[in-house]
Amino acid sequence: QVQLVESGGGLVQAGDSLRLSCEVSGRTFTNYAMGWFRQAPGKEREFVAAISWSGGSTYYADSVKGRFAISRDNAENTVYLQMASLKPEDAAVYYCAAKCSGSPTDQYAYAYWGQGAQVTVSS
Repeated sequence: QVQLVESGGGLVQAGDSLRLSCEVSGRTFTNYAMGWFRQAPGKEREFVAAISWSGGSTYYADSVKGRFAISRDNAENTVYLQMASLKPEDAAVYYCAAKCSGSPTDQYAYAYWGQGAQVTVSS
């Protein structure tokens, strides 16, 4: 089975940068995309970014374009989310997920999820 473990969360000040990592273990497929989603207290989980595991295509929510960058290291089975110019509204639990089928921006297309990494942004 596929397992995902996030790391790199923490507390930062507005304007700072932070990098989240997601290590994937177990059987996976090269045609799976990987995505990052986030959920703030009292809000719905929302799409943040996604990347094709083999093709290198990337997708971003409008709210993070130009500030966040998703990348991967297939040799290490790791996906990253580099976050820059963080804003208080970016504070949330960030989840890494592996997509089985469907749109890379649709959370229901993802079959496997990590436990989440807390990102807190102070103003």
